[in-house]
Amino acid sequence: MKLSPKKILSFTAILLFLIGLILAAVYLKSVADYKMAVKEITFGNVDISDVPNGVYIGEYDVDFVYAKVEVTVQNGVITNIDILEHKNGRGSPAEVVVDRIVEEQKIEVDAVSGATNSSTVIKKAVENALTGEK
Repeated sequence: MKLSPKKILSFTAILLFLIGLILAAVYLKSVADYKMAVKEITFGNVDISDVPNGVYIGEYDVDFVYAKVEVTVQNGVITNIDILEHKNGRGSPAEVVVDRIVEEQKIEVDAVSGATNSSTVIKKAVENALTGEK
């Protein structure tokens, strides 16, 4: 039995459509998982005055957003935070959150409007640096 070119074309179109649906579903599931992961981020109470002098590296990853930071502590004070890596969609404005952390000397600072998820991930990376968490 030989298939006509029209039937082959129809079969190919249906197959491509189904593959597209599957890929869309996988993507939407990934986005939902990412949003849930960000929503579930909690912060501990880090007493910066108890952190020994040094330079600490911390990171946090929720698939669509990743941050790696270097935090410098001197005499119980955060003196500098460098963002070593920040994978984000449109969340690069969130990078100013590290300035807020240095100014206020606490991790729980206000997120940057429009870049809340990136702000949260960066803050968690800072916390992980100070606590040694992975």
